[in-house]
Amino acid sequence: MSLLSVRDLRVEFKTPDGIVKAVAGVSFDINEGETVAIVGESGSGKSVSNLAYMGLLPASRTTITGSVILKTDEGEVDLIGMDNDRLRKIRGKDIAMIFQDPMSALHPFYTIGDQLIEAHQVHNSVDKSASRKRAIELLSLVGVANPEERLAAYPHQFSGGMRQRVMIAMALMNNPKVLIADEPTTALDVTVQAQILALLRDLQKQFKMAVILITHDLGVVAGAADRVNVMYGGRLVESTGVNELYKNPLMPYTVGLLDSIPRMDQGHGKRLRAIPGQPPSLIKLGEGCAFAARCERKSELPEGRCDVSPELNEVKAGHLVRCHLYDSKGAAK
Repeated sequence: MSLLSVRDLRVEFKTPDGIVKAVAGVSFDINEGETVAIVGESGSGKSVSNLAYMGLLPASRTTITGSVILKTDEGEVDLIGMDNDRLRKIRGKDIAMIFQDPMSALHPFYTIGDQLIEAHQVHNSVDKSASRKRAIELLSLVGVANPEERLAAYPHQFSGGMRQRVMIAMALMNNPKVLIADEPTTALDVTVQAQILALLRDLQKQFKMAVILITHDLGVVAGAADRVNVMYGGRLVESTGVNELYKNPLMPYTVGLLDSIPRMDQGHGKRLRAIPGQPPSLIKLGEGCAFAARCERKSELPEGRCDVSPELNEVKAGHLVRCHLYDSKGAAK
């Protein structure tokens, strides 16, 4: 049994313009110690799907169906549809999240120490001194110098990279089994990005966590993930091992993403290529392939073929693709 098993997850939002189908039937598994990257353009459903696991979407205008089974010390639980009181006992303990913008995620009016101590005391029946000791231990672990003194500092007194380290420390306060890292290197310079990613890898080994890494940057994925799930239009369109993805991308959208980033293994004369067109409206997706309007290989298929939505097929062992160009055995049609 996987540590986290997502099955047919669907997330819809009510808006004045219509129903936004933000996530449309996503399924995947993640095991202990594994890193699964979820990649795609803005609006593809990456962050929304993970906020659904955490119960952090507004209930009044959100409909969530499917299941997200998490293995805890007390047994398996389904995070979808769980009442808020039970979910609060799991969130931050068994499953934790590093948010995209640490300046927004950290409260500006409370010290770093107050916030770390609270995160520990919510899930542990210990006195404040024990939680303070744990906060110092975690700050030291993530590379914050003089951790005992920095407990008294406020978020604005930390640099962007240091705030991200504080967020990582907060997420790890209760030894979670699954860590969701939502764009953990956004707005950081390249050197700090590398430091944060290296830190996450080291901490993952130490805590034996499963990590879900959400990013739009395939350059980050190469050195950080074991497997990659590519999302487009709220759906999973390709899933495979990280090495296989770079060597043999199949879905035209994945190929487009890889062609749009610089690569050291290709000649200097090759120009980067942008994917034509714009991402689809999640209100008016239609019944066909969501990528069809932007796909440069659509002409290889019979007319009207892409008006029917393709299934996610395993075209070779461990390599799943949602595209009419490939049959279930992986041969191009």
